[in-house]
Amino acid sequence: MQGSIPIHVHPSAAAPVHRGDAIVGHRVELQLLTTLKCNLKCSYCSLGVGEVLGSQTEVGYDIDELAAFAQRHLAGKEVYVTFYGGEPTLNRPMMLEVMARFPHWRFQLQTNGTLIDDLPAWALERLSNVLVSIDGGEATTDGYRGRGIYRQVLKNLRAVRSQIGGSVTARVTWGNPETSFDELDALVADDSPFDYLYWQFVADTQYAGDSVARRQAVLVQLVDRFFARTDRLYPLIPLMGIVRNKLLPGRAQELYGGRTQCRVSSHLINVMPNGQIYPCPDMMYVPAMRMGDVKTNWLAPSPLQLTDAMPCHGCEAYAWCRGNCMKNLYLGYVKNDERYRHEVVEPICELLRFLGREIDRHDPQAWFAALPLPLRRQVTDCEVYEYVEVMP
Repeated sequence: MQGSIPIHVHPSAAAPVHRGDAIVGHRVELQLLTTLKCNLKCSYCSLGVGEVLGSQTEVGYDIDELAAFAQRHLAGKEVYVTFYGGEPTLNRPMMLEVMARFPHWRFQLQTNGTLIDDLPAWALERLSNVLVSIDGGEATTDGYRGRGIYRQVLKNLRAVRSQIGGSVTARVTWGNPETSFDELDALVADDSPFDYLYWQFVADTQYAGDSVARRQAVLVQLVDRFFARTDRLYPLIPLMGIVRNKLLPGRAQELYGGRTQCRVSSHLINVMPNGQIYPCPDMMYVPAMRMGDVKTNWLAPSPLQLTDAMPCHGCEAYAWCRGNCMKNLYLGYVKNDERYRHEVVEPICELLRFLGREIDRHDPQAWFAALPLPLRRQVTDCEVYEYVEVMP
């Protein structure tokens, strides 16, 4: 790879000594940011905070340095790579080089979908999952991303869907309180190129007035639809994952070390184009969050952990939520940002509690007992759980 970015490493940061394991368990998600450049200008982009977006356009470490880092810190672990950005397909050479050099790793692509049809067939075939950022229906998506983006993404996905080796998941940032059941439902309709729908409640101040109630009304419809049939699965990852965690709580502890449903505390490491490593892709502007470096070959435990300042252990949802977005909890309770806590964190947590109650209202144990074995396995073992936070 060409065009290395100069990196200034503090002498004490070159090879620090830390206690504890940097990676909990035997899995690690290596999230490689191929570039911080993007070809879209989504209005809610979290990388815009701290002027991260566009700040690094070329990779500053080479493939041998990545191999040395993996040999030292990831040996013996099941490694799955998520290509991330910016828009990761803007740096296809880096993606293809990693896939060719480490053929035993699993690969996921998180993309806006506008350039996916430019990837070679062999690379598409190697992808275990593709997370495609989309915001709901055409009006909602184009409102955030630009005119014509919704149709372009669906056209591109239909063109390459038969070449993708794994699943395709619609990744919705649920920001608009006017988002309807119908536009989310359409993303997993029979004629849709998506296999699954995953959403996250936007980490922004969009919960004023009746916004929470409007989202709750849509959640009621989604949950009703989810439990309406036992001969076919309604493929919504948050509902599948919450049901799994309620019925089989040990699964969350097996996969996430019992720490948090968000992976930044246990086994998710984000490698910026310059080689610096952070636990959370939304907090790469915070120097104190830095936990490693590929070029200088060090890795420390994630600084984002559940603490006594966070009220999770006293929450009714903790048994199946296991703690949610660590960035939100950190900003709201550790940094004690009262505005952010009241306007973002608490509304999202209330939506999660509401979602759990709605699921319980449908007797998930009886529903699961009526499922045929293939659908049970899909609920308990869906591979997409390993690539997303499950909790929305």
